[in-house]
Amino acid sequence: QVQLVESGGGLVQPGGSLRLSCAASTSIVRFYAMDWYRQAPGKQRELVTGITSGNTTKYADSVKGRFTISRDNAKNTVNLQMNMLKSEDTAVYYCHVRVGTVHYWGQGTQVTVSS
Repeated sequence: QVQLVESGGGLVQPGGSLRLSCAASTSIVRFYAMDWYRQAPGKQRELVTGITSGNTTKYADSVKGRFTISRDNAKNTVNLQMNMLKSEDTAVYYCHVRVGTVHYWGQGTQVTVSS
């Protein structure tokens, strides 16, 4: 059983920065692709960014150049550095990993961008 725990969310002004972290209960981070999703009120959950075990990254067009995903295999964490935040980035952010046919999700962390 894999457990994912996100942290680092909060309230930030437009143009500000936040760093999210996802801690895994096992060493899964180094072996599988890890993703960050987000879900805004009234909207579907969407993929924000992902990183493979080989450190290949992908980003949604809406966050390219502002968000950076990284992994720390020693700490079993995946991090999301979010800069130049906009009001439209407001959402609950979820950490995700798929192991075979099983999807694991964290409980989510709220990010609110508002003045």
